[in-house]
Formats: sequence, structure tokens, C-alpha cells
Amino acid sequence: MLVRDAMSTVVLTIGPAHTLRQAAALMSARRVGAALVLDPDAGGTGILTERDILNSVGLGQDPDIERTHAHTTNNVVFAAPTWTLEEAARAMAHGGFRHLIVLDRGEPAGIVSVRDIIRCWAPARQQVSV
Repeated sequence: MLVRDAMSTVVLTIGPAHTLRQAAALMSARRVGAALVLDPDAGGTGILTERDILNSVGLGQDPDIERTHAHTTNNVVFAAPTWTLEEAARAMAHGGFRHLIVLDRGEPAGIVSVRDIIRCWAPARQQVSV
């Protein structure tokens, strides 16, 4: 199975000036664990994850003041839609992260998460008759 078969093509995109609270609210409303951060001043596309927000709040930082640009990962590992899920899982395990931005012809095409991969690999649930 390929990354294109597992990835989410509905991608939340935010800017570097969003507060962490705004980012968290948008991520929560869309039920996603990561957002693309488009910041031309920082080199283009970055990623903000729920863990980035959690770490900031855990440090006592104010989510109404902190901006996404200060918590965005800019040295992103990108996946191609033609990668196998094994390749994506290997990249995630090696890098210690749970989301990969998927680029197709240099443009963001989706995000694949560990949860997406597990969903594809897990055996289909079977109904048990009682």
C-alpha cells in the first residue's frame, strides 16, 4: 500500500502569526493532529503538531501570546505519494515524529500520520455474534 492510499488530502494550513490557541482551536475543529505552516520568511512549508502546542503549554507559555512561527518545525521530512507505507513508517521511526507532509510535484498534497498507517495495516474489525 502507498502513502497516497493512506494520507489525508484535507490539510489544515495556517500562518506563522496565528497564536497557539488559534492553531489548537482549528486543529481541534478539524480533528487533526498537525497543520501546515506556510511561512515564506522561514523558507516555506513547516509543520505544527499537537505535541508542539502541548510542549509550549507544559512550559507555562501563554497560548494567547505564543505564535506558531516560534514552535513550527521547518526542517521537515517530506514524503512522496508513491512511497510505501513501510518507507513512511521507517522515516517516522527514524526521525521520532508522527506526521509527514506529502509533496506531489513540489506542492503539499496531504499529510500522513502514524494513525493513518495503523488504520491501513490493522485487520478489519469483525462483528462478533453474541
